[in-house]
Amino acid sequence: MASARISVLLADDEPPARRGLRALLDEQPDVDVIGEARSGTEAIEAIRSLAPQLIFLDVQMPEGDGFDVVRTIGVDRMPVVVFATAFDHYALQAFDAHALDYLLKPHDRARFQSALERARHRLRRHVADTRLQAFIDQLEHRSRFLRKLTVRNGTRTQFIPVACVDYIESESNYVRVRVGDQSYMLRDTLTSLSERLDPAQFLRIHRSLIVQLSRIVEVESMFAGEYLLFLSNGRKLTSGRTYRAALQAALGL
Repeated sequence: MASARISVLLADDEPPARRGLRALLDEQPDVDVIGEARSGTEAIEAIRSLAPQLIFLDVQMPEGDGFDVVRTIGVDRMPVVVFATAFDHYALQAFDAHALDYLLKPHDRARFQSALERARHRLRRHVADTRLQAFIDQLEHRSRFLRKLTVRNGTRTQFIPVACVDYIESESNYVRVRVGDQSYMLRDTLTSLSERLDPAQFLRIHRSLIVQLSRIVEVESMFAGEYLLFLSNGRKLTSGRTYRAALQAALGL
């Protein structure tokens, strides 16, 4: 008896990403790509009208990201989900913590095959995936924290994802946000900003410094309780003595 075929929806705003996934799926004898979506809104409409069994869902899309799609449709009514994302340290940690399938861009063939096989297994079992609900619950808990920083320059406004931030330092009545080789000035205080950043991602290490924990690759103990922090971008930061206990707890020192 022929095996059951799997209907698949591709949801990604980047045409090259959709073409790459379609090429990989076209090699599968039991898969039918029944539609494509370029935004969160289109993905929601396609899920409702086409009822795919499996969706490859981009995390970052216009008109609602991948998580907004899940919230709108509802976990119980979602097809089996394989998330797609560019590198984001927090997102990958969260996916791994909940054992959810994801593909990094550009898509890796071996990872794709593994994710597709697990999707086949879940579809054969016809069991609701409680891990997705736990993941969405975690996102809802974190939603009160900033996801983007708004930088205004004259008539222009830029939005900087907090996941891209290396560290933040105070400068008088402003803070300077460091992102790779770029920096952006915000009219804000470090204390106010620290209260709106996720403490699982960011830590105040000095009265004038906040650092993203995932950027710390090495630490060196110094005199009087200070630490020299080496960041993944090559920068070095010195922690304050009064922040020693918090830093040790965050890094497991």
